[in-house]
Amino acid sequence: MATDEETKKSEADETESSEEETDTSARALTASTEEASEEESSKDEASSEGDDDDASARKKSSQALAKADDAGTDEAPAEGEALPVAGPAQLGHRRFVYAAYLAAGIALAFVATKMLDFAWYKAGMWKPEYFATIGVEPKDEFIVPIASLIAIAIAVRYWRDLKVRTMAEEVAEELTKVTWPTRDEVINSTSVVIVTTIFATVFFALMDQFWLWVTKHVYGS
Repeated sequence: MATDEETKKSEADETESSEEETDTSARALTASTEEASEEESSKDEASSEGDDDDASARKKSSQALAKADDAGTDEAPAEGEALPVAGPAQLGHRRFVYAAYLAAGIALAFVATKMLDFAWYKAGMWKPEYFATIGVEPKDEFIVPIASLIAIAIAVRYWRDLKVRTMAEEVAEELTKVTWPTRDEVINSTSVVIVTTIFATVFFALMDQFWLWVTKHVYGS
């Protein structure tokens, strides 16, 4: 009897110890799972905060660039800081937009000069008494500055037009994607064109003479 009781007691003690070990391992597993989930949530929060910071920084940068572009000037550098100079490579396709606006302004000034010359001459011929002091002939010292101001005003007007400027920038960006031929390709293509032109010229000249000879013999003229 004593032996049976001791056996039952030892079995009960073993069962209790195994249950305690199971509970301990379960608690440890639960704690590790909670720690891992907390770490993942903290990483997600940090990543989202970083993304928000990057997005806000990009937004602020784009707004600053747009504001400086609309004003026509860049922000002034801090005291003691050197003013950065943008080269052609840094400007990218925008250098073509600047060149296009400059060329358009020069062309407008030239056209405005000719139109003002014509208007001055016609007005002088129509009312010569009004031009008695300055002369009927157009004066370039008056016409050129006025034409230049007109051209500058039109260029600035369309530069500040976001729709027109965006279209010009898109065209310039597409032009930068054009692949220019190499020297060998240009030489080969030009040679083919020249040889084909010479061959066609000689062929049609010979055909013309041939049919002229046939016509003379057929009609006897």
